[in-house]
Amino acid sequence: MARNIIDKLWDEHLVKELDDGSSLLYIDRIFLHERTGSIALKGLEAAGRQVRNPEQVFCTMDHIVDTFPGRGDDTLMPGGREFITTTRAAARAAGINLFDLGDPRQGIVHVVAPEQGIACPGLTLVCPDSHTCTNGALGALAWGIGSTEAEHALVTKTLVLRKPRTMRVRFEGRLGRGVTAKDMILHLIAAHGASGGVGYAIEFAGEAVRALPMEARFTLCNMAVEFGAWTGLIAPDEETIAYVRGRPYAPDAAHWDAAVAHWRTLPSDPGARFDRELLVEAGDIAPQVSWGTSPQHSAPIDARVPDPAAEPDPQRRQLMERALEYMALEPGTRLTDIPIQAAFIGSCTNSRLSDLRRAAGILRGRRVAPGVKAIVVPGSTQVKRAAEAEGLDKLFTEAGFEWRESGCSMCFFAGGENFGFETRVVSSTNRNFENRQGPRTRTHIASPETVAASAVSGHLADPRALD
Repeated sequence: MARNIIDKLWDEHLVKELDDGSSLLYIDRIFLHERTGSIALKGLEAAGRQVRNPEQVFCTMDHIVDTFPGRGDDTLMPGGREFITTTRAAARAAGINLFDLGDPRQGIVHVVAPEQGIACPGLTLVCPDSHTCTNGALGALAWGIGSTEAEHALVTKTLVLRKPRTMRVRFEGRLGRGVTAKDMILHLIAAHGASGGVGYAIEFAGEAVRALPMEARFTLCNMAVEFGAWTGLIAPDEETIAYVRGRPYAPDAAHWDAAVAHWRTLPSDPGARFDRELLVEAGDIAPQVSWGTSPQHSAPIDARVPDPAAEPDPQRRQLMERALEYMALEPGTRLTDIPIQAAFIGSCTNSRLSDLRRAAGILRGRRVAPGVKAIVVPGSTQVKRAAEAEGLDKLFTEAGFEWRESGCSMCFFAGGENFGFETRVVSSTNRNFENRQGPRTRTHIASPETVAASAVSGHLADPRALD
């Protein structure tokens, strides 16, 4: 019988079907970070339990650490130092792989996992972080879990789950000029809502997906959770195999051919069934930017702020009204007429080397507009060093951006650094919720190119006008 990739990965990791209809799945690799991983590790320590297969468990410092040059364990977040030192001590005691501050492998968990070959096609990978689905771009079954689940996985290498329904989203045709993977996923969420993928594991497929370079695929899968999905993934192909080859934790030379042969069996079989299918015409997608307080509140950059009065659904209309009140926007305003006070390039969504290259291309020979605070945070120390070797840091700083150390930084506000009360920010991050980047901070999410174009324009701007 023809099977889709999700069914194949599930079946390969199925330990046992349980009487209540749930399944016990084997977990190949586990990744932790200092914000939630410390809780799981300390929980095990308190219970007197040990990590099973510590060589298959990884931890990085990314969420709470400051990103200022010359940083140490001290942070602007209250209590942040304790999170960092506790995680360090617990990770060392457990014998797991730790990518600490100062380690060239340190970085944002979902940037580091593929970069180091920790995430590979066909594996199950979990992390107590909602954007773990990023790693699905490699053809892995990867999803976010809670700290209690992390404890269970650390000790038993298994988790109990109910199998999600399956969905395939096909992006057919070719993307237009200046349109990115970030625009693809925002377009999808805007069209079908932030709950459009609830209860599903999603395969992204189609001509436009196959044409994406590997790092763009990470962006697409990263925001599957913003669509409400349990996870999102892309079937491995030659692009995937070339990306994984030679990475530190990928299969070594002795096992490489066998691994690749297996990976080539993972794509969905012809005629495989999905519980739901969506078709998106890639040529209809324009550069996107959010106007409200959910990724579903997104529109083409050349559109206007929508009018809630035109929304027939009362609940959606109420949410739109609240969003516009929070964002201090009026219906009918051109998105490109909205001024900004800050610009941020970073996060597990858009902080890889290719993201920085594209943004720097927009900034070359230009300066950030007066009154705009602009920051760029590379996704990992490896990305930072590679960007500096290419001179990208100079392009950013000459344009007026701050160049930082790697980490999650101002993707989210946890009491540390923020952009300021009611500051309007254009950001390459994945969430524009109320207070996400600071107290009443007003966030517009977009691609790195749109962020760069907006930074030099002083208002939301179409990157196609500057390339």
